[in-house]
Amino acid sequence: MTQPSARREFDLGALIAERGAERYELHTRHLNHQLPRMLHTIGFDKVYERAEGAHFWDADGNDYLDMLAGFGVMGVGRHHPVVRKALHDVLDAQLADLTRFDCQPLPGLLAERLLAHSPHLDRVFFGNSGTEAVETALKFARYATGRPRVLYCAHAFHGLTTGSLSVNGEDGFRDGFAPLLPDTAVPLGDLAALERELRKGDVAALIVEPIQGKGVHEAPPGYLRAAQELLHKYKALLIADEVQTGLGRTGDFYAYQHEDGVEPDLVCVAKALSGGYVPVSATLGKEWIFKKVYSSIDRVLVHSASFGANAQAMAAGLAVLSVMENEQIVANARAVGEYLKGQLTALVGTYELLADVRGRGLMIGIEFGRPKSLKLRGRWTMLQAARKGLFAQMVVVPLLQRHRILTQVSGDHLEVIKLIPPLVVDEADADRFVEAFTAVMDDAHSGGGLVWDFGKTLVKQAMANR
Repeated sequence: MTQPSARREFDLGALIAERGAERYELHTRHLNHQLPRMLHTIGFDKVYERAEGAHFWDADGNDYLDMLAGFGVMGVGRHHPVVRKALHDVLDAQLADLTRFDCQPLPGLLAERLLAHSPHLDRVFFGNSGTEAVETALKFARYATGRPRVLYCAHAFHGLTTGSLSVNGEDGFRDGFAPLLPDTAVPLGDLAALERELRKGDVAALIVEPIQGKGVHEAPPGYLRAAQELLHKYKALLIADEVQTGLGRTGDFYAYQHEDGVEPDLVCVAKALSGGYVPVSATLGKEWIFKKVYSSIDRVLVHSASFGANAQAMAAGLAVLSVMENEQIVANARAVGEYLKGQLTALVGTYELLADVRGRGLMIGIEFGRPKSLKLRGRWTMLQAARKGLFAQMVVVPLLQRHRILTQVSGDHLEVIKLIPPLVVDEADADRFVEAFTAVMDDAHSGGGLVWDFGKTLVKQAMANR
């Protein structure tokens, strides 16, 4: 008779130690196989061992500066001790979570804290991701107004699920996924185009990022307030997508608050609310909208999420808001952002390939453009002919490989680098980035060096993919 094998306890540390070296192979075999291929191509196939605040380290103890924050998720930095303690505490409490037929205290407490930062709003729906927050806002706006069509701004990014994809301003994401929801794009800042669409009488809402993540383009001064007035005139709603810009990123709690008199009907937040640990999103809205959606007991579950408002996510969110208030995170984002942007702006006249520096707080776009000198112009033209956006990638790669600073190109076919570091970075971190960026620019303007050598590799890769 065969004896049963000894029960093996699960040991996460042992599993990582045993199989961690297979990370890229496992991803290639079982997940999105193009991701490791891309990382290998541009030399981003690093192995990071640990992280804290705005930094992470490899196995050799080399320190890397994080200017990406997990696409904005790590607002209060990686592994903040207050957030970690809150999660340990909520697990140790062994709460009767997600019974679905009771009301736990943490969701109400987090909603209360969030709404305190936007007193014109009244209620909150908790979901699990930024795109889910947008989906909620789209559903609520369409139901509350009884209208089908949602307007969005050209070049917008609001998520990749079907509803949020319908208001995505990038064709590369939309191609092949039609039919989508009724939608129309209008240029950011174009009030005349907005009113032309509103006159048709079928518009439920305009959804807008106060600062667009793709390209880091800010809504023109006065646009949000004027758009809000037009929308309300035609009985449509304003949805502010603060998934990336919210919770202090731009130097105010919400980016729409930079403009007086703007009071969106619905606001979407996520990313930084998680503390970098537990997926969470929130859709904040006005009382009448929620009352219309949840109009009777029969409609109590008309919109819900299986893991929405779970205890771990709520604890993380409460801890994040506590850290932001106690450690003056918003003020730090404003001050360090102004310092960093000022340092970079001063370089615009020095480097002909550097066209513009823009943004607010710790959301900064660095744009490159066609140089004047003949030699550089020829190389620039070669890159543009192969694929627009290659020069920005040529800058991002040596920033990581030679200076151990992680950044990203702001969007496909854009010559823009976006800086969205953890909001806990300081002036020393800013100086480190500027010093490294200056070295890369010096190399690029020398007419040779590693930057242009890597550019040749990117051109070959782009041509091979055609």
